[in-house]
Formats: sequence, C-alpha cells, structure tokens
Amino acid sequence: MATERIDKLQQFLKTSPNDCFLNHALALEYVKAGDEVLAQLHFERNLNNDPNYVATYYHLGKLLERIGQVAGAITIYEQGMNIAKTVKDMHSYNELQAAHEDLVY
Repeated sequence: MATERIDKLQQFLKTSPNDCFLNHALALEYVKAGDEVLAQLHFERNLNNDPNYVATYYHLGKLLERIGQVAGAITIYEQGMNIAKTVKDMHSYNELQAAHEDLVY
C-alpha cells in the first residue's frame, strides 16, 4: 500500500517537481517506509524550493533526531521557529519550540 502511494506521488512530482505539498507527502511516506535517506532528500528539497514551508522544519528535525543528528535537528528547529515567526504561524512555532526545548534542556 505504501508503495502505491509513493508511486502515485512520484508520478505527480514528474509534472510538478517543486510542489512542496507533494514533496512533503512523499517524504512522510518514505519515513513510514523506513527510508530516511530519501525522506531527508525530499524534506531538504522543500527547504530549497520554499524556505517558508513551515511544516518541513518540524518533520525534518524529528527525522534528524531519529538518525542521531541532534545538532542538525536543533539547527532546523531554530530555523523553523524563525520562519514561523516571520509568517506568523504561531501554532507551528509552538510545536517547533517544544521539540527544540526537548533537545536543548
């Protein structure tokens, strides 16, 4: 089932390769499938295509935590908090702050 979703998202991305929603959804499918490398690739693609796509920061941070890159996760959470403030997304800011504090304190 996950393979079908991955295949379908990959097909959609052929026509819209920079679509942040599609890249994010595909990254989450790769997380579910246990493929951290491809998940990270798609999360990072989102950051390059649209640094204001706030959801990416939380999920990329969590992925980095899982693979033992704590310093990288902290940096991503901090960047995400700054972006969330800029775009006035306080819900995401609070989630990122909580994740950040769990690592730092």
